[in-house]
Amino acid sequence: MIDLSVDYLGIPLKNPLVASSSPLCTSIDNIKKMEDEQIAAVVLQSLFEEQVILEQRELDTGLLQGTEHFAEALTYLPDFGTYRFASSGYLEQIRKAKEAVDIPIIGSLNGISTGGWIKYAKEIQDAGADALELNLYYLPTRPDISSQQVENNYVELVKEVTSRIRIPAAIKISFFLSSIPDTVSKFADSGASAVVLFNRFYQPDLNLDSLNVVPNLKLSTSDELRLRIRWIAILYNKMNIDLAITGGVHTSLDVLKGIASGAKVTMMTSAFLLNGIPYAGAVLEGVSQWLERNDYKSIRSFQGVLNQASVENPEAYERANYMQVLGSYNT
Repeated sequence: MIDLSVDYLGIPLKNPLVASSSPLCTSIDNIKKMEDEQIAAVVLQSLFEEQVILEQRELDTGLLQGTEHFAEALTYLPDFGTYRFASSGYLEQIRKAKEAVDIPIIGSLNGISTGGWIKYAKEIQDAGADALELNLYYLPTRPDISSQQVENNYVELVKEVTSRIRIPAAIKISFFLSSIPDTVSKFADSGASAVVLFNRFYQPDLNLDSLNVVPNLKLSTSDELRLRIRWIAILYNKMNIDLAITGGVHTSLDVLKGIASGAKVTMMTSAFLLNGIPYAGAVLEGVSQWLERNDYKSIRSFQGVLNQASVENPEAYERANYMQVLGSYNT
């Protein structure tokens, strides 16, 4: 029997298939199904700091409405400044998930202020999450903000958060960085345990009839995997940090390609939305069968077999491969 077990974020997992952050993970019943279908870990949907701020403001407005007419009304209610709002439901979900399943539960956080990142990271930890994924999703639009400033801010944020929590942290990034290896290396030095490549960049469309910006979410395809495996293969074994893939993982072969490039785990969402959670069993069965046919005893022995370090001159290889691809298309 093929051994599919891996270690990610210092946590033993029974296989490399992880459910990435998505609406599927808002339901405890779905999380139970994921465990039943042998998914190794679950990343909960992201908690957005803006949601907490907005709900707090709305509640404050509702509670204070009319108090200008009756001064004594101010004494009816306690000071809500110290109460949790949207985060309280999220934390309760973590607790319920931990009670319902034995697989690791990874919280996901998307903040907008250093204080918010730290506050909610601590709360997620204290609620019982096994690890935390910091979802760095910032789109700089001002021309006076340099790429170096953006990346330095990321690194400082990671350092601030990881120094204040005990659970391991994974950093989910986009590919819009001027030097991915340099930034990932700094994340490793700043206390991050893993980096997740890549955050999908959601791009709105334009409606010319109404002259509106239209949100447009499209599920991933296996074609998106190529960008991920290229960078995983480049980063593999260059720094002390786990590598994970999210985006474009749809089939058993996609999982295997991710592991061969050097990833510890591959994360899946779109395939579950298209095929249902039980699809995970077919994916894992396909992984085992392929490894057995090709005489691998474990998934660990297959990790990184196609990483960039196996090439004698990586820089020259990248250039040659680039030129070869450009010349391979025949009109």
